[in-house]
Amino acid sequence: MSKPKVFEKPIGAKDYLPHAVAKLRTVERQVLDCMASWGYEQIITPTMEYYDTVGVASSTSDQKLFKLLNNRGTTLVLRSDMTAPIARVVSSLLKETPFPLRLSYHSNVFRSIEEEAGREAEFFQTGVELVGDASPEADAEMVALAIASLQAAGVSRFKIAIGHVGFLNGLFEEMLSGQQEAQEQLKACLLGRDYVGYRERLTQLELPEPARKELEAILRLRGGNEVCEQALQLSVNETAQASIRHLCKIWEVLEAYGVREQVLIDLTMIGDFSYYTGMTFEGYAADLGFPVVSGGRYDNLLQQFGRPAPATGFAVKTTRILDLVEGDVDAVRRRVLIGYDDASRVDALTVAQERRQAGEVAVTARVDDWTTWQPAENNYDEVLRLDSRTKGGASQ
Repeated sequence: MSKPKVFEKPIGAKDYLPHAVAKLRTVERQVLDCMASWGYEQIITPTMEYYDTVGVASSTSDQKLFKLLNNRGTTLVLRSDMTAPIARVVSSLLKETPFPLRLSYHSNVFRSIEEEAGREAEFFQTGVELVGDASPEADAEMVALAIASLQAAGVSRFKIAIGHVGFLNGLFEEMLSGQQEAQEQLKACLLGRDYVGYRERLTQLELPEPARKELEAILRLRGGNEVCEQALQLSVNETAQASIRHLCKIWEVLEAYGVREQVLIDLTMIGDFSYYTGMTFEGYAADLGFPVVSGGRYDNLLQQFGRPAPATGFAVKTTRILDLVEGDVDAVRRRVLIGYDDASRVDALTVAQERRQAGEVAVTARVDDWTTWQPAENNYDEVLRLDSRTKGGASQ
């Protein structure tokens, strides 16, 4: 293997230049402010965690974890999501804090998926976790807050699809009892949105015609509250029935939030993490094929850290939405360049501080020879020259 060149970076890693960083920080601030207005307090966890605790609980496959050894030979991982680290903190440092807990974060996470086209090994997420509330209201709060967060980030056109893993689990258990491998294969097709493959797999299973039709019918279960009514007729399994009733209650709360137009029910939704136990959802922007937000309920995760509790949450895919946010985030801030010589240093630095306090961007530059000074004037709204001859400055 050839040695990398000095300017190269690892596959899947990305450099963010000043304009992109400014946009990223603006999105981060606006989304976190939105979350704070809903009562969520920000938390920061370490970039590295123990493999045997957070790494195992993260639900990210070993092949996608970045592992390293410390000087004692203990296996560490770079965090692959934020849910498991927050579950650790809730069960340790916050173990005496009563439920419900509302926590937010903005962090970079790492997944070793460099070989997958168009995917990044390091990316940013801004999200929340609501711990200690099992109600439909808590799930609806996640969806409504996800909508508000996308709007705060500047994403104008998107749709949220919600489902429930319990419905599919119950339906498959009823129709494919004991056929665990077949169930997993069908779920993999749904997760990958491979509906052609799903139908082909159903045909290969040689099921009775009524069962095959019922399993195929879930592909058409997309829409509003009427989908819940249709699903209740599709399965008599107790888990499936309870899941749909829970989803119906979530829909009622979302109607009260006034966000029904941005949401649809999609009962093929299963979520991309195995720790999901209930409602799951994804949000898609009109101009992007990847989800820009995803989340769901994970009631069994915290028991792995010794403090069993229901929980739900979501993450905005901050890195993905940067290209969707229009405009120059720094356009509202006036930029001024202040040139000065030794005699006018104090005046120049005083003026710069005054401009900054007024909300402008002020850059200072010491000038030895005014006749040869050629500032990059296109980068500034104003160029101010302060020297002993101008006694106060001359603007351009």
